[in-house]
Amino acid sequence: MIRAACETGGTSRGRRRLRVLHMGVLLLVAVMLLPPSDAAGFWGWTRTESSESVETETSEEPAGRWRTARPRDRRPLTKEQQREIERLESIGYMTGTQPAPYRSGVTVHDSELSLAGVNLVVSAHRPGAALMDMNGAVLHEWSLEFSEAWPSRPDDAAEESAQSWRYAHLLEDGSVLAVFEGLGLMKVDSSSRLIWARGNGAHHDLDVTDDGTIYALTREAHIVTRVNSASPVLEDFVEVLDREGRTLKRFSLLRAFEQSEFANALSVLNMGRTGDLFHTNAIEVLDGSLADRIPAFRKGNVLISLRKLSLVAVVDLDQEKVVWAHAGVWLKQHMPTMLKNGNMLVFDNRGDEGRSRVVEFNPVTQEVAWVYKGGKDNDFFTGMCGANHRLANGNTLIVESDFGRAFEVTRSGEIVWEYVNPARAGKRDRLIATLFDVVRLPPSFPLSWASGRRPSPQP
Repeated sequence: MIRAACETGGTSRGRRRLRVLHMGVLLLVAVMLLPPSDAAGFWGWTRTESSESVETETSEEPAGRWRTARPRDRRPLTKEQQREIERLESIGYMTGTQPAPYRSGVTVHDSELSLAGVNLVVSAHRPGAALMDMNGAVLHEWSLEFSEAWPSRPDDAAEESAQSWRYAHLLEDGSVLAVFEGLGLMKVDSSSRLIWARGNGAHHDLDVTDDGTIYALTREAHIVTRVNSASPVLEDFVEVLDREGRTLKRFSLLRAFEQSEFANALSVLNMGRTGDLFHTNAIEVLDGSLADRIPAFRKGNVLISLRKLSLVAVVDLDQEKVVWAHAGVWLKQHMPTMLKNGNMLVFDNRGDEGRSRVVEFNPVTQEVAWVYKGGKDNDFFTGMCGANHRLANGNTLIVESDFGRAFEVTRSGEIVWEYVNPARAGKRDRLIATLFDVVRLPPSFPLSWASGRRPSPQP
């Protein structure tokens, strides 16, 4: 992931201490939690009407780019508060963190066991995205600089977060919704011409429904007096926009917790008083297929991931409050996504004794149905970012972001397709560029707008 600092595993003794700490935290959560009273409830939280934010800041630096905002009580910022916001805004992302390997491109391709299609690739080495076939041939590319979308923001254009697209969502007409991390959301057409741009502090992820409505994560840095009256914090929001980028709805995720039955999750999971409160990194609109078993999963609610709290939750957009939440299975997770069988697929960054794994979780029985984790032949870890996609043939496409790699595995764990990012970063291109995401699109996806050749035949 493009981030402010590189996280490493440290010494073996340090890793052992980290594992002990992780186990202690999970044990503490389990001891403090009460059993659920119904299937929709979270197994861990005592139900309360409100809770105060307590505990101190963790040692993790806030990631991404923070947006300056006027305090809600409209009191003028002190010089110290303004300097703190400026400091937070100056924190940039790195385009790569790991040494570049000798191999690159598509290194494994079993055409019989892998799922055919084309791949949307988002890499940290440039502000753009590419569409490639299963053999790595580029079919189409998009690229637009931050300064072209927001020419009146030269200071922001110099930020590390403005040097790449953090997320890209491809629409059938070839247009793309793209996120500059913590800076804004824009839409470009198939020729990379700007359609619209919104400087709303969009970050990490978004989802689009069939009618074109956009559900985005946004944020702002400001004084939230009930959390910290002296220092700015980073507050996350859900923002709903129409297909033209006009805001239809916006509400605070902090408030959504505070006014819910899961309010004390903030204290149990040690939400800090400073810095990045949640680091929300995923949002998905639910289709309602699980609502007969868990009413909280009704159609139109959204599934979100809060990395700082190692928590996955469901938010009711009408009530603007959290209606389901779960923790304890994963650690510093990314990209929870619902599967057709009613289970949830979660990229668990650090839940395997500090290493990464992909977990298929049943939210009804609260049991783990399937796990993929690396072994001696496939060392698998990314401290930040990461993505997982369940494919139509039952395989799972996994993105190991820090090491610039994506690979497709069968249910038994066999790697049947692998892509290693050929893009480089850092001084003298010694680092592999972070791979934010690779999304497999079916062969039926419309490509009449694509500028390159058609997908190459299967070998």
